[in-house]
Parts: sequence; C-alpha cells; structure tokens
Amino acid sequence: MKNETKIKICGLTRPEDIDYVNEMNPDYVGFVFWPNSKRAVNIAQAVELRQKLRSDIKAVGVFVNEDTDIVIELLNNRIIDLAQLHGSETEKQIHDIRCETGKPVIKAVKIKSEEDILNWLDTEADYLLLDSGMGSGETFDWDILQRISGIGKPFFLAGGLDPDNVAEAVSCVHPFAVDVSSGVETDGVKDKEKIQKFIRRVRNEQR
Repeated sequence: MKNETKIKICGLTRPEDIDYVNEMNPDYVGFVFWPNSKRAVNIAQAVELRQKLRSDIKAVGVFVNEDTDIVIELLNNRIIDLAQLHGSETEKQIHDIRCETGKPVIKAVKIKSEEDILNWLDTEADYLLLDSGMGSGETFDWDILQRISGIGKPFFLAGGLDPDNVAEAVSCVHPFAVDVSSGVETDGVKDKEKIQKFIRRVRNEQR
C-alpha cells in the first residue's frame, strides 16, 4: 500500500481559520512566527489558535533565524509540534532543537537546481521543505525532483500550490506532504471553499 501524501495548511491567523481546518482535518497547520510575514502571529495568538485546534492536527511553527531557545520553548510548551526553519540555521541549531525537545524539524530549502537538494540530503532535519522561495507563491521546476533518483529524505512540497494544480503535484512528485498558504486564500485571508477543494483534490487523487 502506497503512503498517502499528507496535507499542511500554512499561515493561519484567525479563529475562523481554525474552524475551517478542524472541519476538513488536514495533517498539519502552520503558524508563522516571522514578524516580517503578513501572516505572522505572536506567541499569545498562537496559544489561542492552538487551543481551538483539533488535537489530531499537528501544529508547525515557521521561523526565520529565530533564537533557538525560543523555538525550543515553543516546542516544549506544546504550542507547536514541529519547527520549520527558513533561515540560515546551522546543523548545530537543528541538532540542538531536536535533542532538547525530541520533536521533528523541517528545513526549508529554496530550489533552483538539483544541487540545492543534494546539498541538504545529509541534514539532521527530519524533513525538507522544497520551495521556490519563502512565500513566493510560485512553483519551481518539478522536473528537478524527477531527475534526482530517490531523495531518501521525506519532503514537503511547497510553492505555488493551489486546488487546480495540487492533484498533478501529488501524481508527478509523490511528496511526503503538500504545503499551501496563499493558494487557499482570497484577498489575503484563508478561504473555506478553497481549503476544502484543495484537501479534497489531494485525497481524491489517492483513491
């Protein structure tokens, strides 16, 4: 039996966003702690959102060069279940986060060529997140993944995904998970119907 692609809805900021995902039950949601993001939340907001979130949905904290101690504290306090690192974090920082918390780490990698992936295959991170650039909303060349024989490290596919192309992404790339943010928004806020359509397209592709 093939492994089913998991689903992450990222950039939740409002209580109603939590209502939408609770109804559709994706595998992961993302809270962005990078203050320069238009989808940023602070710790107090994340705590409030997490309290509303179904217990079987894992919360991912998204960081860019955040103080390692803060990431560790959020994980150990169970505000988030995984840390997603988008900056220039070192292997030592990844190691420290995993050792201090026992929780998984996702390392985001901006993809322009095969080399960008190959350089990170030996990372201590549990997962890679392959993207065209943080929050770019654009896809990268998926053929790059097909030219690499067996990545070996489970990865989240991000960048430019939406309800119209996600089934093709699952079929062509076979990622561990698909990750969407702007692709399920209308006028900059999460759209219930788009979230529903995105999740249904992924699940229907695997039936």
